[in-house]
Amino acid sequence: MEILVDSNVLLDILTEDSRWFSWSSNTLAAHAEKNLFVVNPVIYAEISICFDRIEDIEEVLSPVYFRRDPIPWEAAFLAGKCFREYRRKGGDKRSPLPDFFIGAHAVIAGFSLLTRDVSRYRTYFPKLKLITPD
Repeated sequence: MEILVDSNVLLDILTEDSRWFSWSSNTLAAHAEKNLFVVNPVIYAEISICFDRIEDIEEVLSPVYFRRDPIPWEAAFLAGKCFREYRRKGGDKRSPLPDFFIGAHAVIAGFSLLTRDVSRYRTYFPKLKLITPD
């Protein structure tokens, strides 16, 4: 199975988040043997904040562990439509679009999504298979 790994899971591990480190690291490890992990440019950009040098993020997101996929054009279209629906429902944030790109990419590519940001993905991508802390 191919699993898109949300940036929040990777950030939990990289920052050793006091609340989520254990869940994120254990869940990633539990799925590592039988699955292929995928990241995209949005996820890469979001976790790049932890690094001063590109060589360091390249080591963490080594192709040995993570396949890097571009975001399909169809996913960009779906992300825009879901973001518009979010705004119509009263969403006031102007910058949650990265989550919509991540969710749409997983849907269009047929990936599961490993995340702890459950509500937005369940609301806007109800058919997406999620791996979450519930």
